[in-house]
Amino acid sequence: MLGVARICLEATAVSATAVAAHAGPALTSVAPLRRLLLPRLSGVGDRGHVALSFDDGPDPHSTPAFVEALAEYGVKATFFLLGRMLEAAPELGRELLQAGHEVAVHGWEHRPMPLRGPRATFADLARATDLIASVTGEAPRWYRPPYGVLTAPAMRAARRLGLTPVLWTNWGRDWAGGSTPESVLATVTRDLSGGATVLLHDSDCTSAPGSWRNTLGALPALLEEIDRRGLTVGPLRDHGLDR
Repeated sequence: MLGVARICLEATAVSATAVAAHAGPALTSVAPLRRLLLPRLSGVGDRGHVALSFDDGPDPHSTPAFVEALAEYGVKATFFLLGRMLEAAPELGRELLQAGHEVAVHGWEHRPMPLRGPRATFADLARATDLIASVTGEAPRWYRPPYGVLTAPAMRAARRLGLTPVLWTNWGRDWAGGSTPESVLATVTRDLSGGATVLLHDSDCTSAPGSWRNTLGALPALLEEIDRRGLTVGPLRDHGLDR
């Protein structure tokens, strides 16, 4: 019986190790820990700059309004695109590039990475990356996993595809039901400082219906607040992460 018990314990330990190897990087979803231990992954860049990023588009119902609002302030941003959304609206992807914005990979489907094995993970990232490059004519540089949860297979897939994972330091919780322009602004600026990467959403395809309107409503005040603090704002390509 002791031999059987030992075998069971060893099997349990091996299983636990395998799970940790697969999902261990998901600990990076804990923002304070991530910012302290992995500042580059968090998107901490030049101290005089704030990187502005949007997830979940391109969405014909909402993304054009963000492009227009950003144009009014002369601001460029990084848009993390979902493959399935780009497939449905490829012209929007091209318009983002033509407007001077940067496009990046958010995956094909907005599903948690820990639920996928290595093959499915690579297939998801490769499919999205190939479509973005094909539609826009520009190979994407950055990758942000859904929910900000990385896994070992996702990190390996990103490396194979030449993508650099970047999460965020500040968000507006604009995806939540009950959010308002005021709550989005207050949340995203609560501890905003130079070097921050801001996460917002230009689509409600994975968020509360109509939530993008709160984000859009908060955007002018956010850009004005960043300017008031003497900081510049722009896409990740200008954020100094390569240094």
